[in-house]
Amino acid sequence: MDQDNNFVTCSIIIEWTNAQGSIQKKVNHRSASLRLIRNNFREMFVEVRAEKGNGLTKLPLKSISVFNKFMSQGKASIKFKEDNCTLFLSNAPPAQLINFLKTLYIKITNHSDQPAKNLLKEKLLSNKSLGGLQEISPATSTEINKAKEKAISVSRATITTPSPGTVKKRKRVDENVLKSVTSKKLYENPTTGQITEEQTRILDAVLSGKNLFFTGSAGTGKSFLLKKIIAALPPDVTMATASTGVAACHIGGITLHQFAGIGLGTANLERCFQMASRNCLTLWRKTKHLIIDEISMVDADYFDKIEAVARHIRRNERPFGGIQLILCGDFFQLPPVASRDKKAKFCFQSSGWEKCVHFNFELQTVHRQKDPEFIKILNNIRIGRVTDNIAETLKATAKQKIENDGILATRLCSHVKEAEEINEFQLNELKSESKTYVAQDSDDSMTSVLNQQLTVPGKLVLKVGAQVMLLKNINVSDGLVNGARGVVIKFIDNVPVVQFKSGVQYHAKLEKWNVRTNTGLIVQRKQVPLKLAWAFSIHKSQGLTLDCVEMCLARVFDAGQSYVALSRAQSLQSLRVLDFNSQQVWAHSDVLIFYKKFRRNLQEIEMIPLGKKPRNR
Repeated sequence: MDQDNNFVTCSIIIEWTNAQGSIQKKVNHRSASLRLIRNNFREMFVEVRAEKGNGLTKLPLKSISVFNKFMSQGKASIKFKEDNCTLFLSNAPPAQLINFLKTLYIKITNHSDQPAKNLLKEKLLSNKSLGGLQEISPATSTEINKAKEKAISVSRATITTPSPGTVKKRKRVDENVLKSVTSKKLYENPTTGQITEEQTRILDAVLSGKNLFFTGSAGTGKSFLLKKIIAALPPDVTMATASTGVAACHIGGITLHQFAGIGLGTANLERCFQMASRNCLTLWRKTKHLIIDEISMVDADYFDKIEAVARHIRRNERPFGGIQLILCGDFFQLPPVASRDKKAKFCFQSSGWEKCVHFNFELQTVHRQKDPEFIKILNNIRIGRVTDNIAETLKATAKQKIENDGILATRLCSHVKEAEEINEFQLNELKSESKTYVAQDSDDSMTSVLNQQLTVPGKLVLKVGAQVMLLKNINVSDGLVNGARGVVIKFIDNVPVVQFKSGVQYHAKLEKWNVRTNTGLIVQRKQVPLKLAWAFSIHKSQGLTLDCVEMCLARVFDAGQSYVALSRAQSLQSLRVLDFNSQQVWAHSDVLIFYKKFRRNLQEIEMIPLGKKPRNR
């Protein structure tokens, strides 16, 4: 991906006020570019250039303050105090905006280090033109390190660039920019430290406006890449969805059913048109980029119906009404849920798949597991192949002792009810006093929706000795990650203290989860980030990496279920499979045929031009 850290494209409102704060002039640019420039005297400016018309505004970078609490949503404002002018930015690709503000901070921090000069005298004596405007060069490693050193002792709400007379005054730096400056590179793989070449290629294809599907086995970084794609697109016209509530929560989106507005899609097409028009008309019409995660669980007929709804509502006969489609998932994992009336069909069997999906990609580098032998076993299990050697290796894990420090293995169950019954029974067996933690929901009417979409429970009952799982990344370097296993060892002032398998003790305080509705409303839940973990369902475990897990696969009922369960394990050494039988592993024949054709088509795919920006649709 071509990252220009001195540049951002977004909607911009420019307001000039008088000394009393009344608006004197206001300019609204629906789409404009913002860039950092400097003149021959190294004075820095922010230039605003409208995409349409001749709108051009140039503001000196002096005595500015930045409000960026909502920059992750593509919003920020920059106030130029000497000019009584404020830029209000919105619908900016969050990644682009964060990089721009980070560069802005680095440049003005280093600029203020330079000795104050009599610029007026220099200008009068110099033969240089007052023009000569050029883009500011990218931040160097030296500039970044200087900015980091300055940022260490600063932690308050706004950036302020002092005038020459107040250069030595202590600056107050916005916490969010501070984090982006001192953190690692924005596009990173959480396990390798950098985005991979295959991930970059998909990201570039998205930014060039392609309709695409990308796949990969479990642990290849599909969700990680999706988050980067979402951050690189304008948020106001990008809808991140998933086939399940849990998957939608992982990427900060909503369910596909919420977005589509046609319920389960069982009504006839005419009725679906009416329902979508009544429920989600504005949403359908403003969307330019539609992301669907866990596409393997979307039924073919449902996909065809929402494709027809898109064309009808948008009054556009191009595939999906001209919306760019970014589809992600692994058809070797969980399939669509079949109803009693009809057999479920995979999304690639829909009549609209080939006309809607123009490019296909496959992630092949596994990041979750490090052991080549285990990765090879999982790749075979994924396609339903179980050799004698694989069967013997998995059977041998049944004798492994994977517990330590009182932390038991989580049992993965094929049915949700079975997992719930095990957890309830084991909790009741503990004789210690129970503590109850009730979630704080920002909207009580949305509690049932939050229960469906979040793994964190609305009501959590704990006792000393309770086996728990961490449900949020707290400290990656200490092993406090989503899916980490632990046991409650005590309570201090009603706060559960958990001993984790990594050896770290964690005082579990309230954490926040946000769920977005189809109207754009953010609903929040605050809860202790733990869940009982004697048992967990295979469906609920998707996306998790478990460091202590056992399973009995005798009751699996779907193709791919065994693969999903086995691929949750971090390693063979952290896995125990009871009574393994090769008959418990199979892949759907239609999926095998699809991937055979899919990989043949990958050989013929045209090269994707790099560095292009999304087309306006």
